[in-house]
Amino acid sequence: MKGLSKGSLAAADKVVEEIRSKGGKAVANYDSVEAGEKIVRAALEAFGRIDIVVNNAGILRDNSFGRISDEDWDIIHRVHLRGSFQVTRAAWDHMKKQKFGRIIMTASASGIYGNFGQANYGAAKLGLLGLSNTLAIEGQKNNIHCNTIAPAAASRMTQNIMPEDLVEALKPDYVAPLVLWLCHESCEENGSLFEVGGGWIGKLRWERALGAIVRQKNQPVTPEAVKANWKQVCDFDNATKPQRIQESIGGIIGALNKIDSEGGVSTNPTSQAASTATSAFAGAISHKLPSFSSAYTELETIMYALGVGASIKEPKDMKFIYEGSTDFSCLPTFGVIIAQKPIVGGELSEIPGVSVNLEKVLHGEQYLELYKPLPRAGNLKCEAVIADVLDKGSGLVVLVDVYSYFEEELVCYNQFSIFVVGSGGVGGKRTSDKAKVAVAVPARPPDAVLRDTTSLNQAALYRLSGDWNP
Repeated sequence: MKGLSKGSLAAADKVVEEIRSKGGKAVANYDSVEAGEKIVRAALEAFGRIDIVVNNAGILRDNSFGRISDEDWDIIHRVHLRGSFQVTRAAWDHMKKQKFGRIIMTASASGIYGNFGQANYGAAKLGLLGLSNTLAIEGQKNNIHCNTIAPAAASRMTQNIMPEDLVEALKPDYVAPLVLWLCHESCEENGSLFEVGGGWIGKLRWERALGAIVRQKNQPVTPEAVKANWKQVCDFDNATKPQRIQESIGGIIGALNKIDSEGGVSTNPTSQAASTATSAFAGAISHKLPSFSSAYTELETIMYALGVGASIKEPKDMKFIYEGSTDFSCLPTFGVIIAQKPIVGGELSEIPGVSVNLEKVLHGEQYLELYKPLPRAGNLKCEAVIADVLDKGSGLVVLVDVYSYFEEELVCYNQFSIFVVGSGGVGGKRTSDKAKVAVAVPARPPDAVLRDTTSLNQAALYRLSGDWNP
């Protein structure tokens, strides 16, 4: 596809006809994407508002790098990168005012991985990813989400270079559902990149080697030091996966702090220390803590409900605080109490390769999955395992997974994030694929606001339900 005007009007009209034939509403606009204001104005005149922008316009000017002309370089960037910028900018303020917007950028595997003969195309396509990532950050407070797709799909650009059977297997029909979901008002995905094609979808992310410090304090970096530490520089074992620029810069700041505090290293890079730490942590990861039983009666469940604020003033709370209620039940979050024994019972001090001072342990984040209602009373068998150990600099974070069973059936799963103050700074990894991610808070005002005051003795009452942490 050369991007020439011939045939473009018919293509737009064909799409409009197809949408209308299926009961939809559509209008054609024949302007170039470089005239973004005109395209957005046409949408506003037809529909009154603009909620979604899908930047998908594209052309090809394939040639080996040495043969790319200025014209072929410029037109690719004008259509792909500048065109997406112009259309999105024209829609941006409208989306901000209405506190809603969904934007899709169309990148390509050629930009992500490179492809012979497509230096101009690949550069523009990866540029779209950078644009998308920034818009995702700037738009989030106004509920504007921006994501990028890298589709493998047949189009007018590929109709003469793909065999017929492949054209059929890579129909755009297999890409469109992902776009529809990313544009839906209930989708919270933002700032992400997806490869998609043929009925398959996969999310991509950056990965960074643990790296190495290659200088000493108040000393220059030398090529010889880079060479000596090259293996560690390129070692992706225990790699991190930074998701925002703060994490990227934070890693470098951490290295600077280490150089200042320890004088840096020459032939003993930080990555070696990190490797040692990771090696030490290897004995901790997947370490199983002793199995334990967690028995409770209706008394503990009622104590728990009262401790977290249930009240006889609220009729709906009676089923949690009066065992004679016909629908008496256990509050779902009591599942956290059931699983706490290894956290408060001292077992953390016995994790191999990790020094844990129980006087410096803090309960951080908490994740709970409930698979069925908790029995009103019972004796649950619990299995606990160390999922991962992370080095946050000032301390370690120990991820503890606990599985709780009632009569051999899995009832609930917990992940405790335990912060161990003062044990970090040994160079271990900072993030983990095993950490459960909290549900994103919607970028909109709350549905309701409730203010309440805890009673004077509520914390003391809460402890009696089984959470003995003082």
